[in-house]
Amino acid sequence: MLLVTAPLAATAFLMVERATEARGGVPLVPMSLLRVPSMRRGLLLAVPFFTGFGGFMFVIALTLQDGRGITALDAGVILVPMALGFLGASLSTARLLPRFGRNLLTAGALIQAAGLLAVIAELARSWPHPGALWMAPGMLVLGIGQGLIMSPLFGAVLSEVPPRKAGVGSGVLATTQQSALALGVATLGSLYLTIAVPGSLGPDGAASVILGILVLNALGVGAMSRSLPGMGRAR
Repeated sequence: MLLVTAPLAATAFLMVERATEARGGVPLVPMSLLRVPSMRRGLLLAVPFFTGFGGFMFVIALTLQDGRGITALDAGVILVPMALGFLGASLSTARLLPRFGRNLLTAGALIQAAGLLAVIAELARSWPHPGALWMAPGMLVLGIGQGLIMSPLFGAVLSEVPPRKAGVGSGVLATTQQSALALGVATLGSLYLTIAVPGSLGPDGAASVILGILVLNALGVGAMSRSLPGMGRAR
């Protein structure tokens, strides 16, 4: 029910904010901010990226813990390579971004898609006994791809925002991030729970479907990254 009413509530919010700014008031979110190209295009990219991120974390946790029956600690161990890949890639973006610009986000999306495909293949091969060692390569590649996207994305969104609106811009970006994460859990999580029941696809089949959707999502993020303002020396 909330998913149905959310678009209506968002539309009403935008109308109120636009009217407030037109009257010379102080809106919570100035609509003029959304006319900044980097903000508008960056947020359009952030929504699918963070939706996919939230959906993946929720679905993989359910698949490993409820579907496979392993403990939360063991599931966390399987995710460690992804976290390490994310950390390493995030730390490298400050050095890579001036050289590759927005191409870095495109490459990150393609790497993320490759990692997801590797995870799908390993789940199909090893189910119902996926192990941390065999899942590690796909998780590592997935984390690297995500790390190459997230850090530059924040800079890209705010790159053309006037300094006096930087605080509002950061708040809009953070709100978009959290909302998209919740949207991923609600939509992809609900789809997973619907098709993972006994007699349907089962946990492994349902996870493969969701991860396949996320592969397409990552490719879409890669395509959308080409519309971002040029960053660094790559234009």
